[in-house]
Amino acid sequence: MALPATAEAHGHGHDKPAYEDLQLLAINDLHGNLEPPAGSSGNINEIDPATGKTVATPAGGVEYLATALRQAREGHRNSVTVAAGDIIGASPLISGLFHDEPTIEAMNKIGLDVSSVGNHEFDEGSAELLRMQKGGCHPVDGCYEEGREFEGADFRYLSANVTSEKTGKPLLKPYWVKNVHGVKVGFIGVTLEGTPNIVTAEGVKGLKFANEVETINKYTAELKHQGVNSVVALIHEGGYPASNVYNYDCGAGGSGISGPIVDIAKRIDPAVGAIVTGHTHNAYACMIPDPNGVPRSVTSAASFGRLYTEIDLKLDKHNGTIVRPSVTAANHVVRRTVDKAPDMTQLIDHYRTLSAPIANRAVGYISADINGRGSTALEKPLGDVIADAQLAGLAPADKGGAQVAFMNPGGIRSDLVFKASGSEGDGVVTYGEAFTVQPFTNMMQVKTLTGAQLVQLLQQQVSGLNDAAPKILQPSANLAYTLDMSKTGAARVVVDSIKLNGAAIDPAASYRVAANEFLAGGGDGFPAFAAGTNKLVGASDLDLFTAYLGSHSSVTSPLTVPAQTRIKVLGNGTDVD
Repeated sequence: MALPATAEAHGHGHDKPAYEDLQLLAINDLHGNLEPPAGSSGNINEIDPATGKTVATPAGGVEYLATALRQAREGHRNSVTVAAGDIIGASPLISGLFHDEPTIEAMNKIGLDVSSVGNHEFDEGSAELLRMQKGGCHPVDGCYEEGREFEGADFRYLSANVTSEKTGKPLLKPYWVKNVHGVKVGFIGVTLEGTPNIVTAEGVKGLKFANEVETINKYTAELKHQGVNSVVALIHEGGYPASNVYNYDCGAGGSGISGPIVDIAKRIDPAVGAIVTGHTHNAYACMIPDPNGVPRSVTSAASFGRLYTEIDLKLDKHNGTIVRPSVTAANHVVRRTVDKAPDMTQLIDHYRTLSAPIANRAVGYISADINGRGSTALEKPLGDVIADAQLAGLAPADKGGAQVAFMNPGGIRSDLVFKASGSEGDGVVTYGEAFTVQPFTNMMQVKTLTGAQLVQLLQQQVSGLNDAAPKILQPSANLAYTLDMSKTGAARVVVDSIKLNGAAIDPAASYRVAANEFLAGGGDGFPAFAAGTNKLVGASDLDLFTAYLGSHSSVTSPLTVPAQTRIKVLGNGTDVD
């Protein structure tokens, strides 16, 4: 793209270039997926140039991501690798078993320079996040190998809008400045303001989460005061593009994208030259107007290391700013056809060997893929299985007497894939695969809710905090109802259609309801859960899941894919979690 004449006039003679080129390579929401994600969770949608049809391409895996990033840096004098949070947390067993130390080590080797924190960086609390940055052995599990201590992240984690309630100071640095051959570039990192709503209370204890826009504008002003006029924002919050292909450009004026990031981008200081986002696991490379109505690059690289974004920009050496019209951005698929990076293969093999005795144990059998994360339906087959497992484990009187169970869709982190991932055989579900689906090891709870509260719970899926982006709970098999997505807010739940064991809900009656501790505490925008009484704490969600797989399947009688008949959806019902 040609530069404006006013910008070209900033040169100081032919021997001194007026601009410094800078390449940014961006990822987000890796979630510890060191190995290629299995099943549909490991695919990226793209248009086949030969047929014009959308095809699903297998992508991701840090062995391929490392190669792709290293190849992308070739020929670039200045290159910075950035991330927009959730690099760790909700990780498969090969990383999660070791409290995500393997993923931090992989990012060190891959050359990550800086990342905002995401909500999942707080899964194990602020002290554990600080350990990820600074290093040291786990306070409970210790060091995983004799004589080898975890060294922490070589890259800088940023948490500009996360402050200590006691001191008022940011938990981690608010920004990081890179000197690019005389031009200083500042990177400000924030997570979504609503992090406390989607993380356990223990994870965010003692912390405050400020508004994303106010925080970024505050630190942009601070950086400019220090003479840093080039600023990039790393935001763990995102949008919902109208297309699910990896290179969607969102159309003219960003009209093809919705969600929180749109309003955020429109209010961020124009001095911020590019915005790197995440959280929604979507792929886009958009131009969204800034407060002055000037288009600005806003990008997201899906999730699980299946994409990276290349953002190229010019830095004005005269005034130190990003030349906004020069900024270009494109997503690139991390194809599994490139050579594997040997150092990543070595790292994966190392932790695979350490985790093998636990990971490879068979816990159940399935007859076909049971999709969870990879399903776009509001009722996911794997969500049905998980809810059934929770009800089965907590229905006995001494276990809580649960009468119905609900699973939050965001807690389903993967699919159960029929094809063998190793030597276990097709249709065999290993403990490692079950862990990848349910990696949080949340303790289960059973609470008493009135019938009226149970109805409120269902209505809160599509109203209140979840009005704009519904979060449809996955119910156990004994509950059925109708959602009418052509209506708005709570009215989307057809109250007269709600049936538990075939009977209507009695508003005055009491019901024992099971859910994981995050959901039962009111997480994900469900205050009706928090209002429940007579709490009984049960086994972990993972233990109930593996127990159910073991007791409800065998080699000769594998678990079949549930029919998605619990939630009848009218209108345009698509998954937006």
